[in-house]
Amino acid sequence: MLLELNPDGGCAVGVEIGVDFISVVLTDFVARVLWRKRVSTNPEEKQDIIIGQAEEIVQEALTIGQERELPPLGIGLGVPGLVDIQQGTLVFAPNLRWYNVPLRQMWTQRFGLPVFVENEANAAALGEYYFGNARGVQNLIYLSAGVGLGGGIIIKGKLFRGSNGYAGEVGHMTVDPDGELCGCGKRGCWETLVGPRAIARRVRRALENGEQSSVPLLVGNDLDRIDVSIVVQAAQAGDPVARTALEEVGTYLGIGISNLVNAFNPEMVVLGGVLSLAGPFLLPVIEETVQTHALPQPRKALTITTSAHGVDACVMGAVALVLDEILREPMLPML
Repeated sequence: MLLELNPDGGCAVGVEIGVDFISVVLTDFVARVLWRKRVSTNPEEKQDIIIGQAEEIVQEALTIGQERELPPLGIGLGVPGLVDIQQGTLVFAPNLRWYNVPLRQMWTQRFGLPVFVENEANAAALGEYYFGNARGVQNLIYLSAGVGLGGGIIIKGKLFRGSNGYAGEVGHMTVDPDGELCGCGKRGCWETLVGPRAIARRVRRALENGEQSSVPLLVGNDLDRIDVSIVVQAAQAGDPVARTALEEVGTYLGIGISNLVNAFNPEMVVLGGVLSLAGPFLLPVIEETVQTHALPQPRKALTITTSAHGVDACVMGAVALVLDEILREPMLPML
């Protein structure tokens, strides 16, 4: 007998708490998005305030699911830091400066549902593997760029978490020991050279050095407003400062990716998060750099691409955490 999943068998909530935003989606049982909401947050705000905001949006999603008469299956949550997945605890989030937050315990008590907590890059890698450009790819590396840079590594179709569950913190590989101070407390981490902050910092330095650019007009001369979307907008219009900044970041991305390719020999590297917005400018430089620095054998048949879901990859991966757990149960009452 041929069976298929009933989309109305239930609903799942996917959540990402980023450094400066909260994103939530509600999906049906086949991961079709029914509702979504994304709000900006202040990273300087107190931890309990931000978590409270996220809880309010999750409750809003669950209410909508209830109105549609869809049984709630669970909540998946991606966060930017080291996660103890056994306990569902955020151990350390460098860019949020949060320590030992028992998110699973808090939300299980709050919502009375299964809660799955995962590093945001790992969740995003799952989202790409199940629902994105990496479907069917058994060995891949997902690079997730928010404020910092994280990595999700999938080997033979499964997340590689390392001995204690903390694998994939590729953004904190030391590239320049005398470089910029990172949120983790070290200097010269890879994310200080290639993350979204690095792009904005390069543009600001060029402007401070007197280079001519259209970027100040786009931000009303408030250079603190420069972000990846602004730089991409300027680059699309041919702005030399914006294009140079993206090319420089693309080179450093390519160097780091070359090392990862040599170490893991993936079939695919996916560039996600806000850096996926700059794909047309970054990918040619990355590919050229990888051709130069990666060994010929590991780079053979390698595909480097951007995320199908862009900034939504993590929340879709959070949904995958819920649905994957349901589908691995031996009895499926929702078929």
